[in-house]
Amino acid sequence: MKDLVLYCKSYRRDFLRLKRLLVSIQKYNVDQIPFYISTPQDQCEELKNILGSNIDYHWVSDESIIAANPRVKPGIEKTRSGSLAQQAIKSEFWRLGISETYVCLDSDCIFLKAFGRQDFIAPDGNPYTVIYQNKEFFQLAINRNHSKIVQNLCLEGDRVRALFGRNEPNYYCPCPPFIWSAKVWRSLDEQFLLPRSLTFWDISTQDHPETLLYLEALLNFQAIPLKPIEQLFRIYYYDWQFYLLRRLGESEDRLTKNYLGVIYQSNWDSDLDLGVSDKSLLSRANKRVKRFLRYLQSYL
Repeated sequence: MKDLVLYCKSYRRDFLRLKRLLVSIQKYNVDQIPFYISTPQDQCEELKNILGSNIDYHWVSDESIIAANPRVKPGIEKTRSGSLAQQAIKSEFWRLGISETYVCLDSDCIFLKAFGRQDFIAPDGNPYTVIYQNKEFFQLAINRNHSKIVQNLCLEGDRVRALFGRNEPNYYCPCPPFIWSAKVWRSLDEQFLLPRSLTFWDISTQDHPETLLYLEALLNFQAIPLKPIEQLFRIYYYDWQFYLLRRLGESEDRLTKNYLGVIYQSNWDSDLDLGVSDKSLLSRANKRVKRFLRYLQSYL
């Protein structure tokens, strides 16, 4: 078993973003940390065609990850939305026994500078944990009259915290890369799920995102020492946030002073979507108009 790998669960629409991520890993991965990708089995050949033969990675199927849990029925991913299936699959990657710790990336991540093992693993061999209260983003959202975003995230944190009965502040790690320990996932399975005859697929819902489930498992069962760090990438959750911060002077070059990389979240940055959009021409035009209005709003 390796002590550390990089991992990304992807699917067809994100393959061009994934290729961009792979190029950045190839450029900046100074310790040559192995990189694993999972996709549905039937998308493997298309993935290989798009990524080409000049980039080093290891592929595993989503189906093999699902099958690694004997308590889960084959094909369960087909009974969930794409987003819920994705968060369960990437949270169950540890079951393959490939690595004790994995850095879970999304396809829209981009590394901007050299990185290595020391960015994810402490000198004593335990992984760092990205954990914080998210106050900077909350304040920015409130300042820009997006208080609903704050309310929704706070309620999300309340629900997951209540699931475990922890009566302390909410903590967050909404932004990849996530540094995940198999020991923490195993403690969640053995100390919470098994006694209740549940699987991760049962509790991984819209109300209980995988990022918060991991943090709560760590805080409650303490399978590893808590070694907190702040987020490793700058993430632009929304186009209004991107426009505002860029207008204030933020750039990729300046981001490298504090961050390893950047994320232009695909829910608004759709330029690298693979294939033809299933949205109507009117819908796409309306989206572009709204995006331009949010750009103008960043000057207010």
